[in-house]
Amino acid sequence: MVKVIFAALALVFAPLTASAQADTLKVAISQRFFWDSSFVEFAEKAGFFKEAGLSVEPFYTDGGAATLTTVLSGSADIGLSNGLLGVIGAYVKGAPVRVISAQMTGAGELYWYVKFDSPIQSLKDPSIKTVSFSSPGSSSNLILLALMKQAGSNAKAVATGGAPATLTQIMTGQIDVGWAAAPFGLRQLNENQIRVIARTTDVPQLANQTIRVNIASENALKTKRAAIEKFMRVYARAIDWAYQNQKAVDIFAENNKLPVDIAKKAVFEFYPKTGLQIGEIKGLDLTLQDALDYKYISAAKTAAEIAPLFDIVYKP
Repeated sequence: MVKVIFAALALVFAPLTASAQADTLKVAISQRFFWDSSFVEFAEKAGFFKEAGLSVEPFYTDGGAATLTTVLSGSADIGLSNGLLGVIGAYVKGAPVRVISAQMTGAGELYWYVKFDSPIQSLKDPSIKTVSFSSPGSSSNLILLALMKQAGSNAKAVATGGAPATLTQIMTGQIDVGWAAAPFGLRQLNENQIRVIARTTDVPQLANQTIRVNIASENALKTKRAAIEKFMRVYARAIDWAYQNQKAVDIFAENNKLPVDIAKKAVFEFYPKTGLQIGEIKGLDLTLQDALDYKYISAAKTAAEIAPLFDIVYKP
């Protein structure tokens, strides 16, 4: 009888013990409810973290600059979706940060828009005074600078934070050109409230350039490396799952309060799966030139000189 009681108690407390032993990671994620910022949520709902013995505490920021700051302060172990320009700039200045994977190559989901009744037709319009991006060093910052250079624009680039705040500033006339990432703004586009005047795809060389990366602090990699590697394995699994399972699109649609057909259109037109490969940093020479041209670094750097920045913990 006593043996039976102890066996029953063991069954009751086994899940608690397993939970207590799970590796815990704090994860900062840039821009909530974008498709590529949803993979942690997808992994949680699909049970992948539990299977891997991971306990993940996610929280969201308004952009890569805030995410980078959160990681550097020690408030997060991992930062997802950071503009590589900003990370390089911080590393060259001595910040204890490491790139643990690519996050987005190409960034085709980003676009720039105006109010529907605006006379502005392109970034070449000399009447443009202000054009927005999310935060310094972000992917939207890099891409906007490339777009403006190509257009020969002398407009002022302004950091406006998240996509919702940017839309408010556009609709109230505080800025001339706003930024967004699909699916945000697709409803306003369909309702003729705004018009797209520029997209990442307007600068072809960006298609094969890794624009955003995932990062971790040096300390987290020293103390939690095994857990971080497991996290990236789950992250890769969640990407595969999201492109194979309609449930991911349904969650995405619900989060953004969009009809499922529009959400699906956003995913497959703006977020090609190939752009979400995590194992390789592509076009680094171009990024280093951008970092110099746009003054994120004060002197030219070669890929070999900044090689210690990259610690790719898992290559699928």
